[in-house]
Amino acid sequence: MTAPLQVVGVPALSDNYVWLIHDAETGETVVVDPAEAAPVLAAADARGWRIGQVWNTHWHPDHTAGNQGVKDAHGAIVTAPAAEAEKIPTADRLVAEGDAVTIGAHRAMIWETPAHTAGHISYHFADDAIAFVGDTMFAMGCGRLFEGTPEQMHAALQRLAALPPETVIYCAHEYTLSNARFAAHVEPDNAAVAERLAEVERLRAGGQPTVPTTIGAERATNPFVRVDSAAALAERRAAKDSFKG
Repeated sequence: MTAPLQVVGVPALSDNYVWLIHDAETGETVVVDPAEAAPVLAAADARGWRIGQVWNTHWHPDHTAGNQGVKDAHGAIVTAPAAEAEKIPTADRLVAEGDAVTIGAHRAMIWETPAHTAGHISYHFADDAIAFVGDTMFAMGCGRLFEGTPEQMHAALQRLAALPPETVIYCAHEYTLSNARFAAHVEPDNAAVAERLAEVERLRAGGQPTVPTTIGAERATNPFVRVDSAAALAERRAAKDSFKG
């Protein structure tokens, strides 16, 4: 029986989470979307971990700016989406749909989940029931449609939502309070949303993180997962973009 992966969230910038993944059996460590190098290296050093790999979900600087620093400090190999190769010059390995990455005996498949950016990818560990989704799915939300379409985002979210409900979702930002307030605005009769909003308010008041989340929680409370069409998602995304609640 393979030991579970350890996942540690490292706060970065104003609201980012960088994820350290550690396999205790081999001592291997991966960092997902290093927004900046210093806090990531400090977190790894504090645990005696050496980072051998960097996995990027997309090209935005708040997900890649720490790549070079981690490479310089630990000699890490950077894996990035092939469709965004020109925008991630630190990449050593380019991956696309159907490719796989590994840490120890644990294997993650690459899912292309575009919309936030044109080449955005996610890393899905089926056997571990975890996924690293960057800025595609957030707790109670989804990424802005900077380079893609509502159709792409709807397809990506529905694909993720079809995973087993216990699947743990690691997203890259602490946006849950704003997302929860919007969810309560568009689904005022959803008791699960109201309950989760209260819990998120409690956690944030105490300075606690609200992620990771689970697929089960998102099915019940994420207004972008719960829509039945790309058109409905587009309407909600536009409303969220201007939401002041």
